[in-house]
Amino acid sequence: MKIALIDSGIGLLAAAATVHRLRPDADLVLSGDPASMPWGPRTPEDLTAHALACARAAAAHRPDALIVACNTASVHALAAIRAELEPELPVIGTVPAIKPAAAAGGPVAIWATPATTGSPYQRGLIRDFAAGVEVTEVPCPGLADAVERADSAAIDAAVAAAAALTPAGTRALVLGCTHYELVDDRIRAAVQPRLGPDAPELVLHGSAPAVAAQALRRAGTAPDPDAAPTGRLTVLLSGREGALQPAALAYREGRSLVEAAAARS
Repeated sequence: MKIALIDSGIGLLAAAATVHRLRPDADLVLSGDPASMPWGPRTPEDLTAHALACARAAAAHRPDALIVACNTASVHALAAIRAELEPELPVIGTVPAIKPAAAAGGPVAIWATPATTGSPYQRGLIRDFAAGVEVTEVPCPGLADAVERADSAAIDAAVAAAAALTPAGTRALVLGCTHYELVDDRIRAAVQPRLGPDAPELVLHGSAPAVAAQALRRAGTAPDPDAAPTGRLTVLLSGREGALQPAALAYREGRSLVEAAAARS
């Protein structure tokens, strides 16, 4: 079995590591284009072209399912990717986990890129899945870029700025960008003290678990964490085989994938 993931940079690591944890026997193909990062400021047409190029490169390796592991690409390019690759190759998009976050009743905060915050897309998700729930949209300028560079000081500054905009009383926080899932521990550490001494533990909602589970379902299989760890790792950079960027090793998800691959080489 083989699962492919695409993103401009290392935002795909959270979903990739989750797939590996659920199926250590699955081969992984990580297809990115760091030279075109970030995708957010690009026009929808330009972003779609780059995402399609990454998807085509991944599809050439004949995976059983393809994850678009980027919120922005899922908004603008998912339909085009599906139109080209499905039904032969199941394509799974990434949607902010607003529905499960709102299920407990809120209040809910959604951290997202400035381009996504307040967008018709995100407002539509709030309308459809969080009606009647108190929701605060929190823009996080610079956070995805800082995570991509593994710039610790810039990450802390961006997280602190977003935490200052997150209301006291927030019970659930949606990580509306796949990059944010790589620093979920730092986000919790910054937000929890602002909620008050008697506040319950903040619940963070990333997309990786649901996306990984859906990819396995669409591939016609089920989780098996105890499977033999035989899965191989292929990294594509602008369509050419390469290695994970050094910044990926700053995160436990990147290190776990590299260490697992090294153990099988």
